[in-house]
Amino acid sequence: MNGISSDIGSSGGKLPSLRIAVASPAPTAETFIQAHIDRLSTVELVLSDGELPTRSSDGSVLVKDGIARGLDLAMGTILKRNGQGLIARRIAKLLKEHRIDVVLAEYGNTAEVMIDACATAGVPMVAHFHGIDAHGIEYHSRFNGYDRLFKYASRLVVVSRAMEQRLLALGAPPEKVIFNCYGVDVDLFKGGDPANAPPHFAGVGRFVEKKAPHLTILAFHKLLQKVPDARLTLIGNGRLWEACHQMIKSLDIVDRVDLPGPKDPLFIADLMRGSRALVQHSVVTFNGDSEGTPLAVLEAMATGIPVIATRHAGILDAVEHEVHGLLCDPFNVDEMAAHMHRSASNASEAGSMGASGRARVQAHYEVGMQVSRLQQVLIDAAGHAG
Repeated sequence: MNGISSDIGSSGGKLPSLRIAVASPAPTAETFIQAHIDRLSTVELVLSDGELPTRSSDGSVLVKDGIARGLDLAMGTILKRNGQGLIARRIAKLLKEHRIDVVLAEYGNTAEVMIDACATAGVPMVAHFHGIDAHGIEYHSRFNGYDRLFKYASRLVVVSRAMEQRLLALGAPPEKVIFNCYGVDVDLFKGGDPANAPPHFAGVGRFVEKKAPHLTILAFHKLLQKVPDARLTLIGNGRLWEACHQMIKSLDIVDRVDLPGPKDPLFIADLMRGSRALVQHSVVTFNGDSEGTPLAVLEAMATGIPVIATRHAGILDAVEHEVHGLLCDPFNVDEMAAHMHRSASNASEAGSMGASGRARVQAHYEVGMQVSRLQQVLIDAAGHAG
């Protein structure tokens, strides 16, 4: 694999299986990580719950929390590092016991702290970056620009071209950087009919700064001045949920905006099918946090509804302005409101953009195809470690 970066093409036949371990910091896998766990062949071990994972597939604790806490309380950071060393040695033992061929480390920070365990077990690693791990200033500082990870990891997977450029700027070896975005279940997300849908706008994502749900609400408030029967539903939760709820109250639009909290994929797919468009006001935060490629954008396109979003990160890879949706500059609430008004006023255009979006996702972002590409990355890494 040569060049500034490598795109993995579709496999011409059935890919061989590997004994794969997936390491993820969250106690419950996010949708795109769960797709890897469910669809890769063959995931023998899942490690989760902590930047350096503390639980294995069966839910067992790698090192009892009381031991780690006791070390930390007794001797501070020195023994805290020893506590992490205990976990790393336990992980290395599990990798050997399960005869793991390659580790897929979800998020760059987890990949960084998994190096010792993988090296001890003699197992190659693929580091999969997703967003803040690539762009966040704090991560670059804490891990010395990922210098050690760039040397150890066999491959570095990114989900947007902006993320690719970020890793290259940090010094990642070009031959290791692989662009492979998330995939969408096009059989679940389908059936949208924006040309005949009411002016109901949907948003899906965590209520955090880089997704800026408050800016989406401000844009929608401006839309209501021209389209008073419009509605907005924002799915998800997070630290900004209460502030957004207060904003809705202060703007006196509680009857036009719903914040129902997190919902399962079936609910989200149904919501999108009945919506005129998806709205997503992604921004780069003060600390450098940025999206990868928002999965909700791809899900909306698969459903067949247009995307109204910002010119940000992987959104630019997926959405062509005035073809699959309408894009505005980050923080430009007036421009987003104008795009929402255009979508509300032009049902036939919304239908055409939605159909174009679904065709694009079917051709380039179908989940089976994307996971097959990731499988090939893991195969290459297992055969060409270092």
